[in-house]
Amino acid sequence: MERQYQIQYPSVMENKKLMYVHGFASSAQSGTVSVLRQLLPNTEVVAYDIPLDPQEAIAFLKRKCEEDKPDLIVGTSAGGMMTEQLYGFDRIVINPAFQMGDTMGKHGMTGKQTYQNPRQDGVQEFIVTKALVKQFAELTEQCFTHADDKDEQQRVWGLFGDKDPLVNTFDLYRQHYPQAIHFHGEHRLSDKIAIHYLVPVIRWIDDRQEGRERPVLYITIDAMRAPQGQVRPSMHKCFEMLLEHYDVYFVCPALTNEKQDMAEDHDWIEEAISAPAYNRVVYANNTALLYGDYMISTHDNDKFMGTNIRLGSDEFKTWDEIITYFERLGGQ
Repeated sequence: MERQYQIQYPSVMENKKLMYVHGFASSAQSGTVSVLRQLLPNTEVVAYDIPLDPQEAIAFLKRKCEEDKPDLIVGTSAGGMMTEQLYGFDRIVINPAFQMGDTMGKHGMTGKQTYQNPRQDGVQEFIVTKALVKQFAELTEQCFTHADDKDEQQRVWGLFGDKDPLVNTFDLYRQHYPQAIHFHGEHRLSDKIAIHYLVPVIRWIDDRQEGRERPVLYITIDAMRAPQGQVRPSMHKCFEMLLEHYDVYFVCPALTNEKQDMAEDHDWIEEAISAPAYNRVVYANNTALLYGDYMISTHDNDKFMGTNIRLGSDEFKTWDEIITYFERLGGQ
């Protein structure tokens, strides 16, 4: 039975097509396909059983891209490696196996293997020969051939598990593409990673495709973090709601004699917020320098040109009152 999600994102990639490219020894019946379809109910998610032969596989995928013209391609593991080579399309590569030949050798992927998910042709077992390993190694040599193109630089996002026991290609990827995010996890894409890392990146891509500009909202770290160091109650709930309508940035104090470790603040925000913190942390002591529509803080920011919302005031005693306020605004 498929898991039913209480969280869905009907406005993300609405009326668009997403192609999923599965990993080695998997199929179009991958659980990730089900996750994507449930989280993005108004997106057409397509997936296909990829041929075992890597050269046949990449040719097959390029043909399907021409036929389907997907708005976004998401590939995992070996599928992520192949997805990088589908130039001309927006794409997300998750734990991409850019050194697939070495990976197959190191992790005992030779000999008789069983597909992890049912395939349309009914085949459940296959043999990995030395020749097949060599073919995969040859295919990885075709990676990054157009990565220097400025348009391609903006079309590709990489997500990398910091505890991945199989693949570690973050540094290799960063030699070619700037948009790379670590997530707390291993090789497989869990539900939590899909919700807190993958969906925010998909939303950013969707906004760029549509030329969509959202009102800018700042949240200062003191409004997020209680004096004891933990996340303030209801902050996460409010933040998830704000992401639907606003371009959210996080404000930390800049370096002073009293504040010597800005990296500590950054790490705390990244741990608390996940992917939406990527490239969204601003260091400033003078809020008058920040251009935006709203700021949520625990102190008055009289020089901020937008609307200042002071957490702890009579009007906004807790984050719950802030939730009510933005619900009434309806995304304005």
